[in-house]
Amino acid sequence: MGTIKRFEEIEAWQTARDLTRRIYVLSNQGAFARDFGLRDQLRRAAVSVMSNIAEGFESDTQAQFIKYLGYAKTSSGEVRAQLYVALDAGYLTQAQFEVFVDLAEKCSRQLSRFIEYLRKR
Repeated sequence: MGTIKRFEEIEAWQTARDLTRRIYVLSNQGAFARDFGLRDQLRRAAVSVMSNIAEGFESDTQAQFIKYLGYAKTSSGEVRAQLYVALDAGYLTQAQFEVFVDLAEKCSRQLSRFIEYLRKR
């Protein structure tokens, strides 16, 4: 792995950005847009994934960076849990749910691999 100079170069951050963008589009439609509690919580969780990666990258130590990557990973799990609520409420189809969950899981896997890489360094 080459040296990363900006958090925007981190693949997990790029995936989290895509996930967040898609969540904003999805949650801005129909009944989902009017469920302010779930909509806002899901958005905050998605934004938290991106933000924690960025915040960790800008921190002072590798240990802090790993800690923030862990926070990002937990927020990814929160996104997945809230997607189940959205599915059960009828705000998205099974096919949409699977796309979003797959993207959140991809981000989580990327974070796990990155954390493991940093721990071995």
